[in-house]
Amino acid sequence: MSSRQLPIILALGTTQTLAWASSYYLPAILADPIARDLGVSSNWIFAAFSASLVISALLGPRVGRQIDLVGGRSVLSVSAAGLTLLGLTYSIPVLVGAWFLLGVGMGFGLYDAAFGALGRIHGDAARRSITGITLIAGFASTVGWPLTALGLESIGWRNTCFAWALAHILIGLPLNFFMLPAVAGAKAAVAASTKPHIPIDRTMILLAFAFAAAWSVTGAMAAHLPRILEAAGATTLQAVSAGALIGPAQVFARIVEASFLSRYHPLLSTRLACLTHPIGAVIVALGGGAAASAFAIFHGAGNGILTISRGTLPLAIFGPQNYGYRLGIIGAPARMAQAIAPLAFGLLIGAMGSRILIVSSALSLSALLALSLLPKKPAAG
Repeated sequence: MSSRQLPIILALGTTQTLAWASSYYLPAILADPIARDLGVSSNWIFAAFSASLVISALLGPRVGRQIDLVGGRSVLSVSAAGLTLLGLTYSIPVLVGAWFLLGVGMGFGLYDAAFGALGRIHGDAARRSITGITLIAGFASTVGWPLTALGLESIGWRNTCFAWALAHILIGLPLNFFMLPAVAGAKAAVAASTKPHIPIDRTMILLAFAFAAAWSVTGAMAAHLPRILEAAGATTLQAVSAGALIGPAQVFARIVEASFLSRYHPLLSTRLACLTHPIGAVIVALGGGAAASAFAIFHGAGNGILTISRGTLPLAIFGPQNYGYRLGIIGAPARMAQAIAPLAFGLLIGAMGSRILIVSSALSLSALLALSLLPKKPAAG
């Protein structure tokens, strides 16, 4: 890792941790108190959250194209208007508006945008930087959930939203502005730009499908893992303790990716990551609730590598040209699947119980099948 890469990794790793903690991981702590104050079911909050993920998916290609043209400095520097509006929410229409803004913020500020910025800065050499920021941001839930819970207990959920918004202004904006390099001739590039022609070929479709299938599993497990493990026979304590192992397993897997697996094409590590969830599911099927922790470790390890692969695999296959725009196109179905999966799996769990792991394993294996059909380089022309 060069001395030029390290400050950018630290800056983007910090802003990614802040972005994930104050958006994606927010409803887990605040959905119930917000719902109580508004006098509605918490399903309203999760529905608005899912809609915000769809908005971020739709924005992905446009954000990526902006980053290809002008770099990530201005694109990633987005205000915390959504968090401020959420703190001011007293009705469902305002709640929907707040999550709309948060969806725009996630489109401009989460991993795909950060990966695009790194591709714009480092080109083909961005793999190590992508791994570096995911190592730091892998602790977003570890940091975000306790801080949000502490804020909820001490200053209430509204002031907690305002505090996260202030953190974006005082920490996120300066880091993005001062640590990311400006791109010379950015205004001229925008003025002269035309929409790039990127054919939606077999390789693009296979990649988009693989990530959509894999991330639907990620979204479902993030919402329902304790419930699924309890259905498999785990006690509440076993299920919660297993869930706590996912974060460390993700970080450990990313360390392995950064050290050992970095010498191989990222297609190898992505394929391995698609196998870990089904392996964990087999262990639970054989061991029942007592194997909950083993399942969480295998699932978390695969998820940790898949996060990196969303950035590194398209870069390795297609190269840095139009990388951000291409990343937005490939990632859009994955974000939509991640938004829909919690609701879909929630409906299925009632009927299937722990056998829902058959469905999630089938999705992971279908992603593996798609990856097995991928070339390491796209076809010429």
